[in-house]
Amino acid sequence: MFELHPRLEQDSVLLGSLPLSQIRLAKDGRYPWLILIPQVNAIKELHHLSADDQQQLMAESCAVASLMETSLSPDKINVASLGNMVPQLHLHHVARFEGDDAWPGPIWGAHPAVLLSEAELEQQVAAWRERLGGISNFVSA
Repeated sequence: MFELHPRLEQDSVLLGSLPLSQIRLAKDGRYPWLILIPQVNAIKELHHLSADDQQQLMAESCAVASLMETSLSPDKINVASLGNMVPQLHLHHVARFEGDDAWPGPIWGAHPAVLLSEAELEQQVAAWRERLGGISNFVSA
């Protein structure tokens, strides 16, 4: 059974799944921020995945980034796998806009998180689930 790192559970909400990965929405309201987490236990690095899973993760990442680009029209999509605080392999997808709180620098450590209210979180979850429904093989949570 797949085990999610407690920090990812705490800081994000499940939107649904693709064939390999969970898609989660970060609760930080400063930035539009989705996280892909391959549902493979004990994986810390992309190169630890099988070749097939590496290709699947890249396909899923590109689909999510493309969706963010077409639905939000950001100036840049940042895709990153840091894992310094959470070793479980996960890919951040952050839509960046000129003038956002951390532009043009990285978002990590720039400012404390601004948590979405329950109402805002519900609204964002519904909006993202609707958008993600356009990705083939997406299954809403």
